[in-house]
Amino acid sequence: MTQTTLHIPDMSCGHCRASITEALKPLPGVDEIHFDAAARTATVTGAAAPSALIAALDAIGFPATAA
Repeated sequence: MTQTTLHIPDMSCGHCRASITEALKPLPGVDEIHFDAAARTATVTGAAAPSALIAALDAIGFPATAA
């Protein structure tokens, strides 16, 4: 199984994590999402393309980069 870690510098609270989960979970290939609040990262397990994950976050106002 593939894991993609995304650095999301604007992620600062539980509401942010909920919004990010809502944006990523419906994408094809997203199986699990784990957050590290201190590092401001989300690790996505599954076959989703990193570019699709980043585009989904950009669309909701959370610029992200592959970490």
